[in-house]
Amino acid sequence: MTMRERIMQGKLFTDYCEGLPQERLDAKKRMKAFNDLAPDAMEEKQALLNEIFGKPVAAWIEPPFYFCYGTHITLGQGTYINVNCNFIDDGLIQIGDRVMFGPAVTITTVGHPVNPDMREYMYTDPVKIGNNCWIGANAVICPGVTIGDNSVIGAGSVVTHDVPANTVAAGNPCRVIREIGEKDRIYYYKDRKIDPKDLEEEKSLR
Repeated sequence: MTMRERIMQGKLFTDYCEGLPQERLDAKKRMKAFNDLAPDAMEEKQALLNEIFGKPVAAWIEPPFYFCYGTHITLGQGTYINVNCNFIDDGLIQIGDRVMFGPAVTITTVGHPVNPDMREYMYTDPVKIGNNCWIGANAVICPGVTIGDNSVIGAGSVVTHDVPANTVAAGNPCRVIREIGEKDRIYYYKDRKIDPKDLEEEKSLR
C-alpha cells in the first residue's frame, strides 16, 4: 500500500514522501497566483480554477481562497464561495450544486491522534455537502461530516456530526434546530413575507 492510498483509506500517515511536498508546493503557487489576480481578470481566473481543481469548474470563488491540494475538492455547478474560506483537503471534500459559503468557512478533512506521542501522525475522513446548502460565515466543518441537501448551517457553528437534509442547524457543537418547512415558503427573514409582486419588481430591475 502506498502512502497516498493510506491517506485516502483513513489510515495513519505522514506526508513527506511520494512527491506530496512538491504537490502541495505547486498548489500553493497556484493558490497565490489566484489570490493575486485583478478582480476583472476573468479568463485568467477561470483558467487557474481549472488548474487548481484539476478539472473544469462552474463555480464562483471570491479570493482569497486557501487549500492544501485543490485536486481533492469537487465542486458542483453554481456553487459560491465567499472570501477567506479555507479547505484543508488532505482527504476528499465533495460539494454539491448551488451551495453557498459565507466568509471564512473552514472545512477540514484531517486530524491528529489525541495521544501526544502519536501527534506527528495524521488521518483523514472525507466531508460531503449536498446540493442547495447554505453554510454561514465562520462555520467550521470537521472531518467525516456529511450535510444533507438544502440544509442551512448557522454562522459560527462547529459541525462535528452529520446534519440531515432539509434542516436548519447551528451552535457549538452544531445541532439541528428545526426542519425547513411551510413557514419558510411564507417568510424569507423574521417577519418579512415573500411577496410575489415584490419578486416581479426585483426581476424587472435586473
